[in-house]
Amino acid sequence: MSTLPAAQRIAHILQHCRTIAVVGLSSKPDRASFDVSRYMQARGYRIIPVNPNESEVLGEKAYASLSDAAAHERIDLVNCFRNSEDIPPIVDEAIAIGAQAVWMQLGVAHAGAAAKAEAAGLKVVQDHCLKIDHRVMRSQGLI
Repeated sequence: MSTLPAAQRIAHILQHCRTIAVVGLSSKPDRASFDVSRYMQARGYRIIPVNPNESEVLGEKAYASLSDAAAHERIDLVNCFRNSEDIPPIVDEAIAIGAQAVWMQLGVAHAGAAAKAEAAGLKVVQDHCLKIDHRVMRSQGLI
């Protein structure tokens, strides 16, 4: 696993990854994926929805897959709102498209996929909420 302390890794991702592909982003306002993405978008991050069941979310064109999105957009961070068992193929795509980092939301973790992403040079965060961590880092003046 990464030798970089979690707080430093999170701060680095939040400072350097400004375009976020959100896998599993729903257009339903009561979903966590929508709330977190809307929050990040309001703070200047570009949100790229990745969900084959959506055409547009938060004013952005939705793509069926990361590969499809990457054909049209540069993606820095892949934020995963999927079940833990769905993570390995997402990590494979994140590596293939040249993403800088993979973020697994609260309750989502996959040790094998995380190790593979880190071995490929990606920064990885598991079982954390992007919105919560952004608020904490901002309140501490770290971003």
